[in-house]
Parts: sequence; structure tokens; C-alpha cells
Amino acid sequence: MDTGTGQPRALIVVDVQPTFCEGGALPVEGGNDVAQDVADFVRYRQDEYALVVTTQDWHIDPGPHFATPPEEPDFVDTWPPHGIAGTVEAALHPALDGIEFDASVKKGEFQAAYSGFEGADAAGKPLEEILAAAGVSAVDVVGLAESHCVKDTAIDAARRGLDTRVLRDLTAPVSEELGVAAREAMREAGVTFLDSADVDL
Repeated sequence: MDTGTGQPRALIVVDVQPTFCEGGALPVEGGNDVAQDVADFVRYRQDEYALVVTTQDWHIDPGPHFATPPEEPDFVDTWPPHGIAGTVEAALHPALDGIEFDASVKKGEFQAAYSGFEGADAAGKPLEEILAAAGVSAVDVVGLAESHCVKDTAIDAARRGLDTRVLRDLTAPVSEELGVAAREAMREAGVTFLDSADVDL
């Protein structure tokens, strides 16, 4: 679909997984609500995007990304075990059940990976190639958590020359303080922000 600016735009749904929602290993406050809101938005607007892609943390053995011992993370560089490949917590959130996505990218099997651009699909195709193959030159980014994987995915998109927007009502940070810092970093990288109700495609 051609966007209002004449650019084919993709929607990147970042890490909307139970592991990052209430009841999960590394919960974000409001995560379940974000998951439901993202699902509602995708169902309503999916056909207007050139491509809708999901990313997932999919950890097998990410080394020092997982704290050792696991009960002593610093929540900066080391974290409790989360997004473990093949588990229910690493699957897409149940709110997304029934939605057919155009591509699915998994990241972090054997290392820390915050950006969706560090991941690849089941055939080994990186996110950047998936977007390029669809002729995408602009992206909207939603999901969890704004202060970490959404931030890094959006910044990487902008650095690759993609017109990048974050839909601020379809994400949530780990904390408001970290959210403020993340939004400033994204703005400096050229990312813009708007609410999902104001999306014009």
C-alpha cells in the first residue's frame, strides 16, 4: 500500500510476547493492554500496509545476556531468563492469535539482540532484506518495550534511511524514566511519533 507520502510503509510489531507482559518473566506494566491494542490496530489497518512483520526474542543460549546466577540481574546488561525459544512465553501474545503476518523475525538465539534488525526469518533472511524485497521505504514501529527493543528497532530503521515513526499509544516502556530517555534517543536519530488514531496511510 502506498502511504500518504508516496512511500510503501511496513508495520513492525516488536516483541509482543507473554514474556514481556504481566505474568511473564520480564513484564512491562501495561504490556497485556498494549498487546490487545496492537492486535486491534493490526486487524483494522493491516491491509493498508505494504507489509506487517513481527519480531520475537527467541533465546536459546544468549550467553551473558542472561544473568548468572539468574536471580542477580542488573537490568542493564543482564536480565532474568526470558523469551526462551520454544516456550509459551516466547510465542506471540494470544491477543494476536488468528492474525496472518507477512513475515516473522526471531532474534537473540545465541546473543543479546534488542533490534529487530538483528533477527531473521525461518529462511535466514534478515529484516532489512525482507523490507527491501517488499520495496518498503517507511516503517511504523509498535510493541514492547519502548525503552529497549522498540527503541533499538526504530533507531536502526532510521539509520538505514527508512522514514520511521513510533505509534506511541501502541507501546510502553519499562519505566517512565527509561521511556523519556528512549524517546529522546529516537528523536535524535530522526524517529517521529504519533498516535495510532492519527496514522494516515
